[in-house]
Formats: sequence, structure tokens, C-alpha cells
Amino acid sequence: MSNLKHWIWLTQRKGLAGQNAVRVLEHFGSPELVHAADEEAYRLMGGLPDGAIRSLMNKSLDLADEILGDCDRLGVRLLTLQDATYPERLKAIHQPPMVLYWKGRQFAFDEELAIAVVGTRKATPYGVRAASMLSAELTGQGALIITGMAEGIDASAVRGALKMGGPVVSVLGGGIDRVYPWYHKDLYEDVAAVGALVSEYPPGTEPKGANFPIRNRIISGLSVGVVAVESGRSGGTLLTVGHALDQNREVFAVPGPLDAPESEGTNRLIQEGAAKLILGADDVLCEFSERFPSKLRSARELPPEAQAQRLEGTAVVPDRREPRPAKEKPSRKAEDDVVYLRWAECKDKLTDDQRELLLALDGGVVQADDLVERTQIPARRVLSALTLLQIQGYVFEESGKRFRAAVKLKME
Repeated sequence: MSNLKHWIWLTQRKGLAGQNAVRVLEHFGSPELVHAADEEAYRLMGGLPDGAIRSLMNKSLDLADEILGDCDRLGVRLLTLQDATYPERLKAIHQPPMVLYWKGRQFAFDEELAIAVVGTRKATPYGVRAASMLSAELTGQGALIITGMAEGIDASAVRGALKMGGPVVSVLGGGIDRVYPWYHKDLYEDVAAVGALVSEYPPGTEPKGANFPIRNRIISGLSVGVVAVESGRSGGTLLTVGHALDQNREVFAVPGPLDAPESEGTNRLIQEGAAKLILGADDVLCEFSERFPSKLRSARELPPEAQAQRLEGTAVVPDRREPRPAKEKPSRKAEDDVVYLRWAECKDKLTDDQRELLLALDGGVVQADDLVERTQIPARRVLSALTLLQIQGYVFEESGKRFRAAVKLKME
């Protein structure tokens, strides 16, 4: 019990997020030793912000006790980075979550043919239909669906998997006890009953917008492949795809109408060669037939009545929020047009690799090899991030594998 307390204490330190948290854990070896260290030991590490050190000097375990009490009351289990059952494929990603809060079944992810299905919240009827049918087909042939619980594509993927009788794992952007959106309460209960709800945030954490881009690395990290159903030219779907490419996952995309804004991102993923075009579950599963032969099975034939029933309730859920003004997109009228992008906006729109590359491109045309040298990011990840930046309209490619920024960064 004390061990779990110290894990929770460490994850709740302000100013100690991402790689710094992993670095502190690796340096001291365990959360107990991090807790026992003094200020001098923290400063000897080097590179820790003053705010993080001040937070580490707060040794109170009261909040950890409160969170453990909530977990016990709600039937939520904890999985830590050093547990034997922590998925190796997730542990290998950049900035793995140190603690996962879990409700439902425990899965041996390293043995699962786990496929993430992701897409826009503002799904079209076409996207809803595609996500539901793909998830049903994948589930019927042995795949485990991983997705979020947002409206639109996420919810449709959940429903498709559940209607085939298979489990689904939903990775949340808030505490497991915080249903978001509120009208997905039944979906939360269904997933917890036959699959699992997973979050790196403790019970009681509100699902703030900033949490979701961070959450996306877990969706791809638990999976061996990611299917993008619908996506605009920017947003969470492309962030997840960016993480998947960085993590060396297979990426697939469903093509959409040429003039549909909701399919611009997925169509460009296909065009740029970042994703394989798929028309059904077989196009995904054929990539894993040798790797997971014991998991794959023939598709179950459903009678027409069951097939029709499978699609019931998959209509787009009305948006119950106040309408928001449309976001401006970078101009694509001419390659010489340069628009401004505030650096603060990059945190929500771009991955760490993409932000580093934009900084490296500020001020001229740079070859891909030089970008690898400047950023010290592996070549495969540089090329993946550049592909996503081109799709989003932030970078142009010129002859000879040279790249230049299409946006000018505003750092203030």
C-alpha cells in the first residue's frame, strides 16, 4: 500500500511532467527513494525546474491517501510502470505513463492484436458508418479495439465492437469516474463490464481539453496499428497518427470524399504515403497474419437481421455544446504565403518532434539529414513528423529532400 502511495505522490508533483518525471524515477530507482531524497539530491540531478523541486519537497501523502480511497470505493485498480504486468509495448514509448488507473478486465496487451480506431468528433454519417462497421469486422476476426470515448468516431468504434460481443478498451482524458461527454454514461458502463476503461489521471480529474492530446500517445502505445477514419487537416487524430509513426506502429486510413473537410487529413495521409488505404478489416489484418496467427479467426457470418441491428444507434449524436466559431487554417493559396502560428498553440496541435522541427526550420530551407543533426531526433521520426507537418500545411517540401516552414512562429 505504501508503494502505491508513493507512486501516486510522484505523479501528482506539479512541474514534473513528461520526460522529467521518467528521468527522476530512473535516477533514484523507485518512488520511495524519490520521496526520501532531499533538495540537494534533486539539484544534483541537474535540469529540474525550480517549481518541480519545490513540489518534490512537499512530502505529504494526504492526497495519495485520498486518491487510493477513491479507487477502492470505485473499484479502480492501479498499474505502475514497474509492475510485471505493465505492457512492454507501452513501456517502450517516449514518456510512458508511470501509473495507469484501470476499471474492468486486465489484458495481456503484448499478446493482443490491438487496433486503435480514431477520428474526428464531428463525424459525418459516412464516418460513423465506417467506424462502426470496421470495428465490428475487426472484433469479429479477433482484434481488440482501442479507442477514446469522445463523440463521433470514437463512440462509433466502441459501439461497433460491443455489438459484435467483443471487448473494447477506452483510454480517457480524465478520471474514470468523470463521464465525458455526459450522455456516454451507458457506453462507459458497457465498456467497463466487458472491456476496460483506462486513464493516467486519478479519479476526480475533470476531462480538460489539454489532457486529450497527452492521452493520445497511450491509445497508439497500447496498439500495434492505428486506423484513422475521418480527420481534418489538424487535430487529435493526426496527433495520434504522429505518435503511432514515432512508435513504429502500422498506420491505416479510410479514404473519404474529395471535397469533404472531415476527410482532408485522412486523404492526405494516404497521398503522402504515411498510411495504407483500407476498404475493410481484411486490409488491416493481413498485415498481422504472421505476427498473431493464434488471434486471427474467420469472420463470423451474421444473418441480415443481425447485420441491420449492428448499425442501429450509430447515428451521429447531436452536439449538445454551444457552437464554436470555425478555426482558421493556414493559407494554401501559394507556397510563398507564410502565416503566423503562436508557439503556445503548438502544445495542443503538434507533437514534441513536430515542434522541434518547426524550430529547426525557422529561417530557411533545410535538408532532412541536417534536421536529424540539428534536432538529434532519429531519422525515421524526423521523416514521420515532416509528413504530418506537410499534411497540416505547416511545412513545404522542395527538391532534394529539402524542407521549409510555411508558418512563422510567434514566441511571445
